[in-house]
Amino acid sequence: MLLVIDIGNTDITWGVFDNEELRATWHLSTEIHRRADEYAGLLINLLHYQRLDTSDIKEVALCSVVPPLTPTFEELFKRYFHISPLVVGVGVKTGVRIRMDNPREVGADRIVNAAAGHHLYGGPLIITDLGTATTFDVVSVEGDYLGGAIAPGIVTAAEALFMRAAVLPRVELTRPKQVIGTNTITAMQSGIIFGYVSLIEGMVSRIQQELGERAKVVATGGYAEPIAKETPVIDVVNPNLTLVGLRLIYLMNRA
Repeated sequence: MLLVIDIGNTDITWGVFDNEELRATWHLSTEIHRRADEYAGLLINLLHYQRLDTSDIKEVALCSVVPPLTPTFEELFKRYFHISPLVVGVGVKTGVRIRMDNPREVGADRIVNAAAGHHLYGGPLIITDLGTATTFDVVSVEGDYLGGAIAPGIVTAAEALFMRAAVLPRVELTRPKQVIGTNTITAMQSGIIFGYVSLIEGMVSRIQQELGERAKVVATGGYAEPIAKETPVIDVVNPNLTLVGLRLIYLMNRA
């Protein structure tokens, strides 16, 4: 079986593939000071919960936007699984040509998403990832990564509002009944939820205008589903897009 890991700034997403079947997924909070032994203990317990053992994991692939954790995970798999994981980065085949000014600046997770998105849905494509940051990645018909845009994530923006405004409370990020809030809580929920819907609609419109054609819009990340319910511009929601991309890239490099 193949274990894939997406190490993000807020969450670490794990997935186990049995051939093409995604057999299990887990989400853990990212703790930069957690040691390899601690992550190993958590992972082994999660595997046992799914009636899996370390011996069932034969292959590992990961991508990371938290550089200090990459050697931690390499140590984990070498010590407990006797595997050297494939780490998506420079020198790894992804099937994606990066058309940015400096290709090394592009986060590994964004390239992995581009590979998965083009494989699953073709192109042109706009992939919006609603995580710690809200990102927009543009993929051509040929599968080239053309560039994109980065905005603060929903939770990041909400926390900044709470921390910087003395009289505004921390609120649950749920959809209010109407856009016009009748109290502070619903007004904040409206501004955050519907504000981000408008952000996505506006960015998609501008990107498609620059492309000169309609591109399919794929949403992924923790807030993809609730936001997609509020707008017709999102065509597909795929919460496991990065995990699928890691599997594809692993297969490209396995030989």
